[in-house]
Amino acid sequence: MPSIPAWELIGRAILIYVALLVALRIFGKREVGTFTLYDLVFILLVANALQPAITGPDNSLGGGLILIVALVLTNAGVGWLDRFPRFHRLLAAPPAVIIKDGEYLRDVMKKEGVDQEEVETAMREHGVADVKDVALGVLEPDGSISIVAPGNATRTRRKVRFSQRSR
Repeated sequence: MPSIPAWELIGRAILIYVALLVALRIFGKREVGTFTLYDLVFILLVANALQPAITGPDNSLGGGLILIVALVLTNAGVGWLDRFPRFHRLLAAPPAVIIKDGEYLRDVMKKEGVDQEEVETAMREHGVADVKDVALGVLEPDGSISIVAPGNATRTRRKVRFSQRSR
């Protein structure tokens, strides 16, 4: 049996979930697959630091099960709400133009936490060798970089996570 009321465990879990979601939204556009080593270390340390805030003095099996259910249901609820454009805009950062007419937009790149090496990697993946050949480079909400170059019809292998929403 949990040593604190179930409603308190549930409230703690939801509050920490929302706080972490907001912090990660502010953190940037990188998707999990593109986390650097220090991003991963950061996430692991945050998870370890937040564990006592979620569980409080409780370390029972029942309390752990209550927390798992609360977090899974909260995550499912956020996933359901993400279908709605207004809510989606709160969670997903808008796309950011990082190259325009063959020129890096360094102030935007700095603001978004994208370095030139990452952009050049994306350019090579799209079959473009020089930034001067890029009409438009966009950091997408999912953390990927789209490159538009005249005459370049290469396709990237990236799964689409959601269909285009009407605005």
